[in-house]
Amino acid sequence: MEKSLSDMSLEELWELFPIILKEHNPIWKDWYLQEEKLLKHIISNQYIERINHIGSTSVNGLLAKPTIDILLEITENCYLKFLVRVLEENGYIFEKQPHKPSPHMMFMKGYTENGFAEKVFHLHIRYKGNWDELYFRDYLREHKDIAEKYAQLKLSLRDKYQHDRDGYTEAKADFVEKYSKIAKESISH
Repeated sequence: MEKSLSDMSLEELWELFPIILKEHNPIWKDWYLQEEKLLKHIISNQYIERINHIGSTSVNGLLAKPTIDILLEITENCYLKFLVRVLEENGYIFEKQPHKPSPHMMFMKGYTENGFAEKVFHLHIRYKGNWDELYFRDYLREHKDIAEKYAQLKLSLRDKYQHDRDGYTEAKADFVEKYSKIAKESISH
């Protein structure tokens, strides 16, 4: 009998869900739009401040893990237990973030005991704010040369961190932070 995802160690999960990079696929935008529609339907617009497609799949032409990242900013009066329940009822797995205060919540969809499903989503939930992910996304969309540098960085890290998602993310952090800061500064001037 196969282990359930909740019974697997972090190492087992990383083995089952390696870092995979793919050329940009225009269908990713459609997957995002379908999921956005679902989220608005199941959560209700009264609890949604803003919803955005973020991450590399949101940048045309950018090499990416084929995972649709969504930033869902909720209202202050959104009942968090309701939110968790309704998302879990619709196929999301709640990944607790003990080092980040509520409502910095993370949900995943498309992870199975046999590996990735065709469509994979990461849903990041926060209160409305000034989030670096939006600045970084917009900067990459406007600066194709920097997007290409980012793609090259990801390629250079793929093999070393194939089974270490945290290491992969950490190895990209300086690049992401640098260009998020540049993006914020360019808007404030």
